[in-house]
Amino acid sequence: MTSREPVILGIDTSNYTTSAARLEHGEIFQSKKLLPVKPGQLGLRQSDAVFHHVRQLPDIVEELRGLCDAPITAIAASDRPQQREGSYMPCFLVGWGAARQLAAVLGVPLHRFTHQQGHVVAALYGAGALELLDKPFLAFHVFGGTTDALLVEPDAAEILRCRVVGHSLDLKAGQLIDRVGGMLGLPFPAGRALDELARASACTQFLRPAMKGADCCLSGVVNRCERLL
Repeated sequence: MTSREPVILGIDTSNYTTSAARLEHGEIFQSKKLLPVKPGQLGLRQSDAVFHHVRQLPDIVEELRGLCDAPITAIAASDRPQQREGSYMPCFLVGWGAARQLAAVLGVPLHRFTHQQGHVVAALYGAGALELLDKPFLAFHVFGGTTDALLVEPDAAEILRCRVVGHSLDLKAGQLIDRVGGMLGLPFPAGRALDELARASACTQFLRPAMKGADCCLSGVVNRCERLL
């Protein structure tokens, strides 16, 4: 390996997963672990999420060390949910703080991004469509705490700029899934188990969210599921 080949460590401590990844020789190695949620609960308080990230992040990074051992040349981390003023969630400070410390000790560049930017670029990478970073495009970020339609545009300082052009006015998609999963006694987070049930079902009934322009409302879907149950 030459000194010019980048070896980048990325860290993300989101609301329900402690994650780290390493880019080396163009290959990505990753390690991640869900935050523990007690049976019957539909989420975690931020203070509990921070506590679990503090406990889990060292194990995650050590696991990556066992997969590859070339010297790190840069570190990146997510420090907040979105690119908007006031966007904040305490759990991201665990990963951002660890990234700052590592970069300072190793003397390597440190790059900060939002959780939403990470999701958009990960989707492009997985789809083999990184060329879209050079032009405006629409993206949909549908997750536990976010249900957004985004206008994504190139940004010289931050690689890309995500602007919300449509979103859920009440529940987010992940909250909808977990509430329905809770009704059915499924473990949290309920997405995988609910998906398996849906794939095995012969039901052809579809529940549509209410739309208000480009925005949607999902609470009515939960109410409809309660009545069906």
